[in-house]
Amino acid sequence: MRASRIGAQLPIELILLAAEYLAPADLLSLLYAAPGLACVLSFQHTTLQDEGGRTILHLLAMDGELMKLLLGNYSIRPDPKDNCGRTPLSYAAGGGNEAVVRLLLDQNVEADSKDNDGLTPLSYAAGGGYETVVRLLLDRQDVEADSKDNSGRTPLLYAAWRGHEAVVRLLLDQQDVQVDSKANWGRTPLSCATEGGHEAVVRLLLGRQDVQADSKDNC
Repeated sequence: MRASRIGAQLPIELILLAAEYLAPADLLSLLYAAPGLACVLSFQHTTLQDEGGRTILHLLAMDGELMKLLLGNYSIRPDPKDNCGRTPLSYAAGGGNEAVVRLLLDQNVEADSKDNDGLTPLSYAAGGGYETVVRLLLDRQDVEADSKDNSGRTPLLYAAWRGHEAVVRLLLDQQDVQVDSKANWGRTPLSCATEGGHEAVVRLLLGRQDVQADSKDNC
């Protein structure tokens, strides 16, 4: 049976067969040319990996419209990991794409999944200063607000280090966040904010009674 035709009047069955041999980036180009294909891609199409282990879902982490179409396909597994251990949610959160983050959270993906370095989607969103995405993740009961990566760095440390005042405020409002938590080399959010010259963040942290202003690192 022939379904709708695309491009040079090829049967969709033939296009799907050829797509099984495409790299994820080429498959993405095909979807941009023919978005309707998203609804009929097979599990095999969506699990094809490039040299970094990324699938088409990883590549769509910044495209809400195509991601929505693809997630409507019941053969999709929404949270594959690439060679770095990162999921599409990790990339969407790290890029501040609120729409894609919402779509993926609605698919009940593992919201606190750690990559090979121990970073969670919240770590990436906090480090990028994406306040709305941070709020979305903190609203999830399965997200640990004070999760440490392999170097002992928390989302608060990342936000303070890069001077993201609004995100620091959000994280300070979380009861389970240890404001003076030290990374493996002894650095605290306060010491990182001070070194970066982020005065507003420094004032926020010094306003907390549980912050030790003269804390020393291991260096």
